Amino acid sequence: MLTVDEAFRKFKSRLELNSREQQNASARQKEIREFLETKFAISNSFLTGSYARYTKTKPLKDIDIFFVLNDSEHRYRDKAPSVVMDDFYDVLAKEYGSDAVRKQSRTINVSFGVVPDDEDNTDYRILSIDVVPAFTAGDNYEIPDIDSDKWIKTNPKTYADKATAAHQAYSNEWKGLVRMVKYWNNNSRHGSDKPIKPSFLIEVMALQCLYGGWHSRFDYEFEGLFSTFADRIFDEWPDPAGLGAPISDDMDSDRKQRAKDLLLTASQEAREAINLAKQGRNGDALKAWRNLFGPRFPLS
Repeated sequence: MLTVDEAFRKFKSRLELNSREQQNASARQKEIREFLETKFAISNSFLTGSYARYTKTKPLKDIDIFFVLNDSEHRYRDKAPSVVMDDFYDVLAKEYGSDAVRKQSRTINVSFGVVPDDEDNTDYRILSIDVVPAFTAGDNYEIPDIDSDKWIKTNPKTYADKATAAHQAYSNEWKGLVRMVKYWNNNSRHGSDKPIKPSFLIEVMALQCLYGGWHSRFDYEFEGLFSTFADRIFDEWPDPAGLGAPISDDMDSDRKQRAKDLLLTASQEAREAINLAKQGRNGDALKAWRNLFGPRFPLS
C-alpha cells in the first residue's frame, strides 16, 4: 500500500502534463490560431494563463491564448470592448457551432465536447481553449473586459516570473502544491460553483501564503495552507502586476464566506486524515485525502 507521502507524489504526477496531452493541446492551439489568422490581422499569438505558467490542473480546460491584433485592427481599441468580443465570438461560433462557443467577461471559450469520466480522465484530450483578443500597450497588453466595459492592462510575463520565483524559493514544489489546491477547488463535492473564483486567486494567495520553505510534508503543508487561506480569504489581493483591479474583487462577501467555510472544512479534514495515518490506519487516511481532493488522488 502507498504511504501518504507516496500517494501525494503520485497525485502530483497525475496532475502534470504527459506527452499525449501536450500533443493534443498543441494541435488544438495550432488549429485555433490558424483559423483566427484567416479572420483577423494578428501580429502575434502566444500561450498565457496557468497553462503557460505550469499551474493548470486537470482535467485540462480553458487554456488561454493571447491574440495580439496589429495596427490595422486598431479601430477595435477605440470602441467598446464588446465589439471585438462580439466579432471574435461570431467567427468562432460559425466555425465550431454556437453550442460550443461561449462569450465570457474577458475571453471567448471554445469547447471541444470532451467530457471527463468519473476519474476525471479525458483520454488525454483538452476540454476547451480561451481566446483573448489583445493589443500591445508599451511593455504591457490591453484586453477587453465586458463586465467593466473597459480595456484593462495586463502583463502575463510578470505573472509567470513571480510564479517561477516562488517555485524556486519553495524547493520546486510550489507549482505542484498550487495545482493540487486548484484540483481541490474543482472537486465536484462543491457543486458547479467553485469555492475560490477566479482560480488565479489561488496562485495570488499562494505567493504570500506559501512561505518559510518546503518542509517535505504534504499532509501538514495542506492542513496549514487551507487554514491560512481561510484566515485570509477576506483580505484584498492586488493584481501581482500592479496594473488592474484586485484579483479578489471577483468575489463578494457571501462568496468569500462560503469559501472560508469550505477551506476551514478542508483544513479539518486534512487534520483528520493526518490522525488516521498516525493511528496506523493508512488505507483510511488515503481514502480521506481522496475524499478531500477528488478522484485523481490515488489509493494504490
